[in-house]
Formats: sequence, C-alpha cells, structure tokens
Amino acid sequence: MIPNQWYPILRTQDVKRGAPTGVKRLGEELVLWRDLDGKLVCQSARCPHKGANLSDGRLVGNSLACPYHGFRYDTSGACRLIPALGAEGRIPASMRIDTYEVREQYGLVWLWWGDQRASLPDIVLPRELAEHPRPYETITWSRPVHYTRYIESLLEFYHVTFVHRDHWANIIDYTFMYGSWRKLWTDGRERYIAANKIVNHRVDVDGTIIRSTFDQCEEGNPDNIWHFDLIYQAPCMTHVRQGLLEVTTWLTPIDDENTQAIMRLWEYPLLKRMVPVKPLRPWILRASLQMEKYVQDQQDNDIMARQEPKVSERGVNKLIAPDEMNAKYLQMRDRLKAEARADAEARATAPAPEAPAPAAAEPEAAPTAAVTANGNGTGNSSGGNGSGNGASARSGAGAKESAAAPAEDLSKSAS
Repeated sequence: MIPNQWYPILRTQDVKRGAPTGVKRLGEELVLWRDLDGKLVCQSARCPHKGANLSDGRLVGNSLACPYHGFRYDTSGACRLIPALGAEGRIPASMRIDTYEVREQYGLVWLWWGDQRASLPDIVLPRELAEHPRPYETITWSRPVHYTRYIESLLEFYHVTFVHRDHWANIIDYTFMYGSWRKLWTDGRERYIAANKIVNHRVDVDGTIIRSTFDQCEEGNPDNIWHFDLIYQAPCMTHVRQGLLEVTTWLTPIDDENTQAIMRLWEYPLLKRMVPVKPLRPWILRASLQMEKYVQDQQDNDIMARQEPKVSERGVNKLIAPDEMNAKYLQMRDRLKAEARADAEARATAPAPEAPAPAAAEPEAAPTAAVTANGNGTGNSSGGNGSGNGASARSGAGAKESAAAPAEDLSKSAS
C-alpha cells in the first residue's frame, strides 16, 4: 500500500445519519458516523476496553456508544462516559480511540492514510474527470484479490477478447462495440474475437497520473479497429474510455488479500436520444453496472484469483510492449513508497524544536505536582487508544491528545 495518499473507502451515500457504519480498509477496522450537524467522523472500530466493534453500537447525541458496556466516545475519540463508573467517574486518559482524517468529495468518502500533518494535500482528480459534464451512477463491491492485480487488469484491454468471449451477456459488447451496421451488428462476436493486436500505443507520465492511448485491431483488417484511452492516478484510480463506454474504478485495499472496488459508469453519449425519459436513464446505467459486477468483472476475477504471485511487483512478471502502462504503474508505486519512507525517516531524525527557557520560580511558591483530571500525574497521559494497534502512525489518524475530563452528558437528542 502506498502511504501518504487519499484513498476512497465508501460512497458518501453509504454513511447514513442515526447509525454507525463499519468497514475494513487498508488493514484497519473502521467505524464511520455522522454527528448532529451531519459532519462525517471516522474512527478506529475497536473499543479499547475489551475490543468490541463499535460499529455494532449506537449513536447518542454527538457520541458513539460501545455495544458491550456503553462506553461513549466523542468526535475527537475521547471517552466521555463509562456507565459503570457513574456520571462523575474519572476516566483514564488512555481510554480513547483514534480519529482519522476523512473528507467527502466527488460523491466519495476519502481517508488519509499516512503521516499526521498540519496541512493535508487537496483531493484532485485528473482534468478529464474533474470537469466531466455527464451524469453517472456508482456501485461498489469487494473481491478476494490483491489490489495490484486488480489495477493491472484495468490498465490493459487486450485480455478482453479472450476472457469475455463466451458468456451470453457479452452479446452487449459484441453488438454495440464491435458489430458493423452493414451487417446489422450481427457480426459483432466475430469482429470482437478477431481484434487482438495492439498498435499505436503511447504512454505519458504526469506526476502521479499515467495516461495511455492505443488501438486494438484485427491484423490484416484495418476497418476492425477500436481506440482506447486509459488513465491511472495514484494510489488506486483507473479510468477507461472506449467508444460508448466510459468507466472510472477506484480499487482500495481492504487488506493484503481483498480489494474494494468502487465503479462509476458515466452516461452514454447517445442515451439521451435513445431514452428521452430522463428518470429512466439512471436505471439503464445501474443495470449496466450490475452486468459489469456479475459478468465481466467476475470473469476477470476468476482468473486473477488464481494468479501467482498474488501481489504484482517489478520483476515478478515478464511484460511485453503493450504492458508499458503496467510497467509505469509499478515503477510509480515503488517510487511513491520510497518517497514516503524517506519522508518518515526525515521526520524521525529532524531535531525537536527548542523548548522555551523556564521562567524563574517565585521564591515563596511551594512546588506542586501537575495533576490530570483523572488524578494521575501528567506523565501518565497517553495519546494511544489503549489497544496497541498503532493505527495513528500508519493510517494518519487525527487522534487528538487530551487529558480525561469528568464524564459529561452527551445524550442530546439527535436531530
């Protein structure tokens, strides 16, 4: 996984008001919920008390209550109430959960996975998508494959004539993508299977974006040729435009063996003329996405699940010329991981800022020990969540240091 990146983990619509939502992303168990103002909160899902999953809990005002013993955590991750200790009970400072930096943009929930920083980079899509004028529909699903293999499958399309040739549902591809009007589109499958050769391919790298264009054609038949435009943006976005089809897919790691796909299908250019009733058009896109999920994508995954090694890296495969975009992707992945490591090392070895000189003590003042609200010395304050998962350092959790305060009533009615 590439650190110091924004990863899309859900669609915005997947996190409702009134109840927590649990997911596993980037190897971490997360819980997402909305406060009384609708602001999104993302936190580590394991209660530090006895490890219950907080996504099984409930919302009480601006707090998240553990399903096991009712411990309540606020939006910063601090525990504000332990029912067994009573309303005036003193809460240990270490009884807290990590809070992660998340943003809602482009209809998705984005999680910052990396170092804690005073200022995080903006979430910016390639211009082709940021300025895209057409409506879209988005669905999501998971697959038991490593995300590097999943991304690879969408950075080249010369596998399609071999993988997607036999299922009856692929007749849609045959007819509308490859059939010729001279034969009333009945020659689609024949032309589809014959178009194997990749020509005119070009790859350009621009920062964390790779663009590729190529033609897939039938050797010896210049009329049977189809143009593709592909985009990859680190850490996990792919986009393909081919004829009527334009699809964006984000492939976010769930863990080292599973990937969450978020696929967005843009409205076909001719759909307005073909389906003049506007409310019907989203249903066409949704049906197409279901076809992709249960047919084409499943066909790809049946093969990817048996690939070896499970993780794609430079040197493990014997690539050919049409795999140039694939090779550039693996190079970029290694480069960004190396940059993240160097940045972490630089932060670790940077000299600590000098502390201001202590003020001279008043002669008549008697020394007193600093005491936190839970009655412990300040040296006992902990910024961890007590569970030992280290999520803050790895996943950019924005957990805030704070001394425990007396339990307060957070049970205002949800709006």
